[in-house]
Amino acid sequence: MYKSISANQELEKIPSLVLTPQEITEIKSLLSTITLEYSSVEDINFLNKATLFAQELPRRIRETLNDFRLVEKNLSACIISGYPINDSKIGKTPMHWDSKTDKMHTLEEQILLVLYSSLLGDVFGWSTQQDGYIIHDVFPIQKNENDQIGTGSMQPIWWHTEDAFHPYRADYIGLMCLRNPEHVPTTISDLDVNQLSKAQVQILSEPNFIINLDESHQLKNRSSLKESLQGENIDDTKSKININFQEKVSLLFGSNQSPYLRIDPYFMDDIEDNQEIKSAFDELVDIIDKRVKLVTLKPGDICFIDNYRSVHGRKPFKANYDGNDRWLKRINITKDLRKSRSVRSESTSRIIL
Repeated sequence: MYKSISANQELEKIPSLVLTPQEITEIKSLLSTITLEYSSVEDINFLNKATLFAQELPRRIRETLNDFRLVEKNLSACIISGYPINDSKIGKTPMHWDSKTDKMHTLEEQILLVLYSSLLGDVFGWSTQQDGYIIHDVFPIQKNENDQIGTGSMQPIWWHTEDAFHPYRADYIGLMCLRNPEHVPTTISDLDVNQLSKAQVQILSEPNFIINLDESHQLKNRSSLKESLQGENIDDTKSKININFQEKVSLLFGSNQSPYLRIDPYFMDDIEDNQEIKSAFDELVDIIDKRVKLVTLKPGDICFIDNYRSVHGRKPFKANYDGNDRWLKRINITKDLRKSRSVRSESTSRIIL
């Protein structure tokens, strides 16, 4: 485990598009139409039409996300803000995600998150994560408060690439804020490759590193029903997601001038046997640490993070478990659904087995 911590530094602000009253009216009209036909974002018929529905969103939203998808600028995240959240309507922050008590109370918000996401690619989920739901809940669960997982609270979530261990990890992560009364910041950072030497870039672009399975996919963090099942262990989980955890991977890939990144220091094996590799890794972590931005999402904010070009995490906070704790909805987005076809049951399935 690498003992680093994100710096308390705020650099450039994340680009933000603020909705106009007219755009909000148009969005609400579209959502009203969709909810007459669909009662769940998990409905495969809705998911298959989500890209079509998304083309009816206001043009500025489509332009913003199209630009974010195509043009890889220095800042690798964006926020669309201003959608009104009715705090009474969404209900209390749940105690556990498996109850899905908010299914209808937050239906419009969940649909909006899927529509925005569909402008970037196709949404998907994992059979090993939150019972295969497409949209995940991120709020504190008391038994997880000291764990390195999104449903923890007391510990910082160390910055990381989402599902860094897996070749079919998301291209983008979407986070929609429903509630954040304590103003808990999300941490976002990226890499300035120019601060690395050519030799370091070469080392980091070679398969020298092992990234292990993170907490969120493990059996103990699935629903209370699945926790009661016997006979499944970490090896079974590894088998389900078809990963050899002893296979070394590179942390940088793509163009040497503007490389893509995958890294999760908390869940990586220590590097002790090669000082040159360790030094390059330490420098990479230090550069990312120094570029951390603190982003405090407000209700109605939807933040998209480029999972190939940036990392994200969260500062620690004290949860009250009183129904008013921080509550986000999270979604995974891929540019190419076909690349995971061998681990999905059907071509239309959105769940990686």
